[in-house]
Parts: sequence; C-alpha cells; structure tokens
Amino acid sequence: MRTSRIMAAALLIVGSGLALSAAKAQQAGLQRTDLLQHDLGVPGREAVQVRVDFGPGAVSIKHSHPGEEVAYVLEGSLEYQLEGRAPVTLHAGEALFIPAGVAHVAKNVGSGKASELATYLVQKGTPLVVPVK
Repeated sequence: MRTSRIMAAALLIVGSGLALSAAKAQQAGLQRTDLLQHDLGVPGREAVQVRVDFGPGAVSIKHSHPGEEVAYVLEGSLEYQLEGRAPVTLHAGEALFIPAGVAHVAKNVGSGKASELATYLVQKGTPLVVPVK
C-alpha cells in the first residue's frame, strides 16, 4: 500500500507512478489512499485503485478522468453530480459507473465520515485527475 496523500484543488495525479505534479495543499476533508496500479492486457492502459475518505460535508473538486471510473461506496452516503445528469445519492454497498471524460463532483451528504473505493481504467501517462472549471 502506498503512502496516504491529501487531494488538493490544484492536484494532478499522473499515471505511471501516481507522482504529484502540483503542491500537496490540503483540500478540506478529503484524503486519498493509493492502493493499486497495474497494467491491463490492453497496451497503454492501466487499472488504478484509490480509497477516498470524505469528512462530514466534504466535497471534491469538479474533475474528470482519462478513462472510466467505478465508484463503490464503502461507508456513509455520497452524492454524485455527473455533468448533464441529475444528482444521485449512493449508500454503502452501492456503485456508480462514470464514463471517461465526464466532469463530476462527489459530496458527503451524511452526518459522519464517508468513503469510496474508486477504480479507474485509464490511459497510462496521462493525468488521473483533471480539474474542470
């Protein structure tokens, strides 16, 4: 397991090592723990798995990914707002598919901590998290 890292508003996580290319400024209430990075059977693609812990009321930045994401809620309740869609609230044990390049925001809408297991199937060598204005 890799060292726990704090996701920041200006944070870009780059594939092939998940190196931070921006300052590690803390985004209030969010903590990312990198769990797995492994090449897929398709050349140039990799699977990346991350645990994201949300403090009460914590909200991610609006962002997208260079590939698909499967978000699985481990605990608590998270609201996902995918661009062009109505918000959806998931509870522990529920999952959501987020298509490649779709801008989205995740928010802890419960009273306690919430956590998700995010699995990304992405292009290697591209930023994993792309901030969107």
